Amino acid sequence: MEKKWIFPFVISSLVCIFFLVSCFNIGLVSSVYNINSIFSIFPMNQRKPGYVESKFELNQPPPLSSPPIPRFAYLISGSKGDLEKLWRTLHALYHPRNYYAVHLDLESPAEERLTLNSRIKNQTVFSKVGNVFMVTKANMVTYRGPTMVANTLHASAILLRRNKDWDWFINLSASDYPLVTQDDLLYAFLPLNRNLNFIEHTSELGWKQEKRAMPLIIDPGLYRSTKTEVFWATQRRKLPTAFKLFTGSAWTIMSRPFIKYIIMGWDNLPRILLMYYANFISSPEGYFQTVVCNIPEFAKTVVNHDMHYIKWDNPPKQHPHVLSLNDTGKMIRSNVAFARKFKRDAPVLDKIDTDLLGRVNTSFTPGGWCSGKPKCSEVGDINKLKPTPGAQRLRRLLDRLTMKAYLGQDQCR
Repeated sequence: MEKKWIFPFVISSLVCIFFLVSCFNIGLVSSVYNINSIFSIFPMNQRKPGYVESKFELNQPPPLSSPPIPRFAYLISGSKGDLEKLWRTLHALYHPRNYYAVHLDLESPAEERLTLNSRIKNQTVFSKVGNVFMVTKANMVTYRGPTMVANTLHASAILLRRNKDWDWFINLSASDYPLVTQDDLLYAFLPLNRNLNFIEHTSELGWKQEKRAMPLIIDPGLYRSTKTEVFWATQRRKLPTAFKLFTGSAWTIMSRPFIKYIIMGWDNLPRILLMYYANFISSPEGYFQTVVCNIPEFAKTVVNHDMHYIKWDNPPKQHPHVLSLNDTGKMIRSNVAFARKFKRDAPVLDKIDTDLLGRVNTSFTPGGWCSGKPKCSEVGDINKLKPTPGAQRLRRLLDRLTMKAYLGQDQCR
């Protein structure tokens, strides 16, 4: 009789324990859920869709946004007898994305300036797109004095006011010519930081210290309407101590932020240096270099190259050699975007048109934007680029130069 109740007791005990454990587990899970619910209202326990973890869990890489295609703002300047050279260079450089200021100085006859202005107005593509204009208030430009700097600043100020979306300013003369198409140039500059400034420079003045930095000149182009050689003063000056002098090429590719700083800057240094270089021989070879290298935030943006192929004497004279067919191979191997200096209608220009630009007769350099018949008589998609092998040559050069700039090499020293 005593053993009969043991079995039911054991079974009853097990059932009770089972119910107790079940209730405890349900309570525990519920408690944990409630605790998590309470803490879930705080942001630290939430995983938002923008967090890196969620992107890895979805196994989808973040979308990559391509930089916009850049725009260039050009100044193409010339003097007496340069009308046809300027017109040809303008056509070789033209692209509907860019902006072009053209300038014939006061030495040019009024007939040449009027002809240029009329051609721009009557050119179908120019009038339709509206990105080519003439600096009608001509300046006197003497290349050994500060008037060339003043002319460059004038044109860049006009371009800043007229157009808000260009990335780089390029100053050229009618004696310059491109070695790549504009599609090549836009393609090669597409991935670059838009703050970079391509300004050839050095602080090792060498013979320029004695021949250019210390003499004082007066440029009659500042106050006369006819071109006259600069005057040399008998007095000489010492090198400045408030800033460091740099020298280099007069031809540059400058960023919009740097141009805006020079024209509208919060710092007085650009104006002080402008007054200093007013009495400096060949000031276009020193003004922009000295400004950019004496401003720390801009000094780190400098790429030490002017993107030109130029053939100089040693030591350099006032003007470089005139290029010919014999220089074609060296120009191409340099991988640069421009070359100078060329005579009007030189055979080497025809060879560049045929072999590098694909340009025929007096037409534009073809690109992805070209439409209509004859070719490039209409403007198609201005965001369509058709780079040629010249784009890869230029890209290789830019990769090497920008890497040196990124590492802080060959900058403002």
